[in-house]
Amino acid sequence: MEKPLVSIVMGSASDKDKMKGAVDILKEFEVPFEVRVISAHRSPDLAMEFAKGARERGIEVIIAGAGGAAHLPGVLASLTTLPVIGVPIDSTSLRGIDSLYSIVQMPAGIPVATVGIDASANAGLLAVRILSIKYPEYAEKLERYREKLREKVLASKVEY
Repeated sequence: MEKPLVSIVMGSASDKDKMKGAVDILKEFEVPFEVRVISAHRSPDLAMEFAKGARERGIEVIIAGAGGAAHLPGVLASLTTLPVIGVPIDSTSLRGIDSLYSIVQMPAGIPVATVGIDASANAGLLAVRILSIKYPEYAEKLERYREKLREKVLASKVEY
């Protein structure tokens, strides 16, 4: 198996279904990836070890999904210079708004790219876009993907 370029990290195994969109996109674009469960609160030492060693292991983009207080993306971003894409997860009575605010409102100097609530597929696409800067094959696949989206829109009809 190829060394992963993207790491998909989630705070809990219960987030698996919400993060499947990123997995599906990375599979579609044939981007090598890994999936990990790491909690910023329940396993902080593991989070630190993971983030500090990610670049040396060949990881180029981290996608981090988290619900509730949603500190995982920010903690990882504070420990690495790799791009981190945060996926706020709807896991509380606040429907993911708490997670969105936690991820998007990072302090100056520690950016986390943030997609919509439960929008892990967009996180996967953003990771592919980032990789396409260095890997032309992903840029070509993105062009074909965008053309398919365009064709789908053009083929759409609405009748009343």
